[in-house]
Order: sequence, then C-alpha cells, then structure tokens
Amino acid sequence: MTSLLCESLGIEFPLFAFSHCRDVVVEVSKAGGMGVFGAVDVRSPEAFEAELKWIDDHIDGRPYGVDFIVPNNYEGKGKAVSSTDVAMSVPPEHKNFARAILQRHGIDTSDLTDERFARGSKIGRNIRDEGAQSLLDVALAHPIRLIANALGTPPAYMLERSKAANVPVAALVGSAKHALRQAEAGVDIIIAAGTEAGGHCGEIGTMVLVPTVVRALREASFDIPVLAAGGIVKGDQMAAAVAMGAAGAWTGSVWLTTPEAETSPAVKEKMLLATASDTIRSKSRTGKFCRQLRSDWTDAWEVEGAPKPLPMPLQSVVSDTAMSKVLKLANGGHEGAKELASYFVGQGVGMMNMPMSTRETMRKFMEDYLEAVDRLSSSIA
Repeated sequence: MTSLLCESLGIEFPLFAFSHCRDVVVEVSKAGGMGVFGAVDVRSPEAFEAELKWIDDHIDGRPYGVDFIVPNNYEGKGKAVSSTDVAMSVPPEHKNFARAILQRHGIDTSDLTDERFARGSKIGRNIRDEGAQSLLDVALAHPIRLIANALGTPPAYMLERSKAANVPVAALVGSAKHALRQAEAGVDIIIAAGTEAGGHCGEIGTMVLVPTVVRALREASFDIPVLAAGGIVKGDQMAAAVAMGAAGAWTGSVWLTTPEAETSPAVKEKMLLATASDTIRSKSRTGKFCRQLRSDWTDAWEVEGAPKPLPMPLQSVVSDTAMSKVLKLANGGHEGAKELASYFVGQGVGMMNMPMSTRETMRKFMEDYLEAVDRLSSSIA
C-alpha cells in the first residue's frame, strides 16, 4: 500500500496483529503486516528474552513490535510494595467467592489455598514500573520497530528510552480527549480502540471513535497516524476505517482462533461457535472493564450480591489463579470447567466461525480490503 506509515515502519500492509503467540507475530510480519508480541503475560524477563530471540531467528528480518500494559493507575502504584505484597491483600471474601464458583461446577478447590492466591499473577508483576522496565530492557536489546502501551499514557521512561533507540511508540485510547493527551505526551501512533474490542476497552463504538479521534488530532495540528481497533476481523472493515481517516488497523481477536494461537483449545472451540452477543464488558477478570467471552464465570460476578471486583491487579490475582485451573480441566474435557472457560475477545468473534491459519487470515484480509476499495471506487461516477 502507498502509506507513509508503511514506509516508516518497513511494512507492506498496515495491519497490526497483537498476539501473545510468537508464531502469529512471525507469520503476520512475514506476510507483510506487523506482528506485535504481548509482553504482559510472560513469566519473567528471561522468558521474554527467549521469546524475542525465537522471533528474531524466524522472522527473516521483517519488522515486529512489542506491547506493554503499564496503567496510569493501579493498586499499589507509587508505593514501596512488591506484587506479592499486593496479592496477599486480596480479601478472603473474593477468594472464597472464586472457590464457590468452581465448586458449583464440580471442581475440587482444595489446592486453591491462600498461599496459592498469594503467589500473585504475571500481570500483577509486569504492569508495575519495575517489572515493565526490566521487560523494556529486554525489548530494546532486540531489533524491534514498535512499542505499544495500553491503559494510559506511556510512562516517561518508556517514551524517553524508545525515542533514544529510534523506536516509535503507540498508545491505545478510547476517546478523543485521551488521544490528545497522548499526542501531547509525545506518542508517535494513536490506536483508537472502540468498545467492540477484546480486552480493555472504553464505551465508544469504533465507527464513531475513529473519525472523532482523527478530526480532533487534525484540528489540534497533530500530524499523528491513527490505527483503528475494535471488532475489526475482516479486510472490508479495515477499508472502512481507512475511509474514515485511519492509517491502518490494529487487531487482536481475529488471531485467537488460528492454529498457531496460544488460546486454550476449549476456549477456541467456544469462540468458533460464538456470536457477537456472546461477549461481555466486565471488570471480573482484571479489575478494569475489558471485553471477554461470556461464561458462567463472568455471569457469577454480575449477580446481585456478588463481591464487587477488586481494582487492578488484585482482581487478576483472583481470576488468573482460578482460571488457570479451569482451563486445564476444560482442555481435559471437564464439562463444568468448559462452562466457566473464558478469554479476552471482541465482538468480532461472531464473524470468526471458521478456523484459518495466520497466513491465510492475512491473505483474506488483503483480498477483502481490495474488494472493498473497488466497491468504494465504483460508487463514484
């Protein structure tokens, strides 16, 4: 495509694929897009190093990026406490509620001890400045071409070090106000993520958010490319976003049903059968509103009388500890666990009803994009 963004990043097609799976990242980049590896879920800096080394060895020199989650606000931010200290502050009420949900579905919870909950979660460690900085050290030692941050303005150290390394920084936003704040902070690329998006998202739909953000930046004299995100799983949707002023598309959900994806087999099966109505925007997984596949787990937290989800990252301690057990059992065929199994996914899941490889998904995106452009062009006499 003829695009300043493509030229600056060294890609052929401005489709960005966020994934926790290194195979997806590699396949998307090799097909002309840009794979972006999610760092928040890695076990340690050493594990992150191993993942990026594997990507370097298999991506044939193509560009790729790394995605972080460093929120502007979370429980314990700015305090001299460790992620373990924070995890130990989870109230007994919430741990007992999680155990009760599993027990009602025939799952033995004798191993879900207070000690196990106190181990915390990977997210709880990696969203903290010290954890994020150690991962940033690893990322900048590799030939990455993009750094993205979710849930607020990237911290000053991320912006400063990335710019010093000549690596552009992108940030996700859910409103024009947030986009302007990111632009003022020095972010290079804005990702306008509508409420249809999987994972953390705001309340404004993509069709409204994208042109609003594009116009707000232009009127404020910011020449910053905008990527559209939220419910985009087809090339014609990407074309619609470009018609509204976007420079490309940021995607995540569409890769979850590919054979290469990290998604639990039990969850992948549920996604392929799901409709656009089978997701819910809830705080039950991380403590902040995020869209996920609706299940008996998410429903339990919405019932009147249920404990109010804890602030991030405390709710992740509760949900990650319980869900790790649930997913193992679900993959083994446990029916009760299957009913509880869930994962972050957007409303586009309703159009993800046929498994395709990552490379095939990329090819279909390009074909559908071209067909949409032809239709749009033919509408003018």
